[in-house]
Amino acid sequence: MFPVVVVQGGAGHIPKERSENSRAGVCSAARAGYAVLRRGGSSMDAVVEAVSQLENNPFFNAGCGSVLNIRGEVEMDAIVMDGKRLDSGAVSAVRNIANPIQLARLVMDKTSHTCLTAEGANRFARSMGVSEVPPESLITDYSRMRWKENLAPGANPVDSQMGKMGTVGAVAVDAEGNVACATSTGGMLNKMEGRVGDTPCIGSGGFADNQVGAVSTTGHGESIVKVTLARLILFHVEQGQSVEAASDLGLAYMKSRVGGLGGVVTVDPQGHWATRFSTRQMAWAAAQKDTLHYGLYTGEHLTQSLGDPL
Repeated sequence: MFPVVVVQGGAGHIPKERSENSRAGVCSAARAGYAVLRRGGSSMDAVVEAVSQLENNPFFNAGCGSVLNIRGEVEMDAIVMDGKRLDSGAVSAVRNIANPIQLARLVMDKTSHTCLTAEGANRFARSMGVSEVPPESLITDYSRMRWKENLAPGANPVDSQMGKMGTVGAVAVDAEGNVACATSTGGMLNKMEGRVGDTPCIGSGGFADNQVGAVSTTGHGESIVKVTLARLILFHVEQGQSVEAASDLGLAYMKSRVGGLGGVVTVDPQGHWATRFSTRQMAWAAAQKDTLHYGLYTGEHLTQSLGDPL
């Protein structure tokens, strides 16, 4: 078993002018997560670090860079899950927190609950000393431009989704064989106020179990919830499928049953990993055994030494 961290930056259609930044962002996040594992950190430490990096990167739909709801505001969801004892923490519809993934971990570590929402989550954040940020600091010019375009009468729903980046996330296996997942999102472009998708739901946005593996999902949230995609994939692993085959089976079922597209990163406790998606693109990267693996298009799998500069 070799420790590994696998990162995804969202499934969808990434415009050419943003593709290199997306690729560089997931590679940097995978490196950061793997550095935690190298220092002897846990899989949970690694996935939270990797996803925090993506939340801080304006090229992803999480944290700074989140898409806007119908009112032009940011509402974010996040989840973490530890495979050792099936502990989990999540937040939904939080507005002025720079790193929702870190708040989700506090929910797991410091409360007896699994999910806090909206103002209740913000009050908990204040009690934990988590700094609040101005909501405007999470809104990029790109997000505001896409929001305005989608408000126009007769807006083309296909065009409005151009450049749509889904949920970001990570999975990892540490030196002790513990698995973990972390998933964070700004949600769906021009969503209704208060809409919560798959991300903070155990078994949908993510799942981790040391006896089977860990999954982080991205894509059309309502479809992912309907088929509990993360848990469905691990069911196939339990039935003897490889992480790659199980991921493909789960995505194929979601597409055939409810017409949903998405992507996943999956690991098992032995350190086998997979990145699979049914959308046009998904930025992903994985770090294992001093090698960085990454890609953006179906069938693309590039590698470089972790000792090489980005």
